[in-house]
Amino acid sequence: MEIKYVSNEYRDFWFQLDKHLPETEFEKKIRDKQGYILFENGEPVGLLRFNLFWDNTPFCTMLFIDKFKQKKGYGSALMQFWEEDMKNQGYGMVMTSTRVDEDAQHFYRKIGYKECGGFTLDIPGFEQPMELILSKPL
Repeated sequence: MEIKYVSNEYRDFWFQLDKHLPETEFEKKIRDKQGYILFENGEPVGLLRFNLFWDNTPFCTMLFIDKFKQKKGYGSALMQFWEEDMKNQGYGMVMTSTRVDEDAQHFYRKIGYKECGGFTLDIPGFEQPMELILSKPL
């Protein structure tokens, strides 16, 4: 297993998994080193992207492992890599979120994240179940 910062070389792979990120934001992820790609035997199988919540706290905005590679420890490895990178950059905590109707909350709790809030969206066209915010000290 190998993890690298995202680069243009893997643009096609990135957008196969990440259907939410606009092209302009992808360029920023490359520039600001706010994304990683996880490789298995030289083949990309997962990604993680983040930004800074409040402009000072790393917030994982997407963790995605290819559906055929899930439940093999890749998600945990990618989160651990990101957390260590953030710690090395001087951050004291990290955050993420997931909808309450998604199983990801159980994964995040298993790797040490704790619920710290949430919000609901009821604006027409943007409705969704409650978004659960989780945090973890580094």
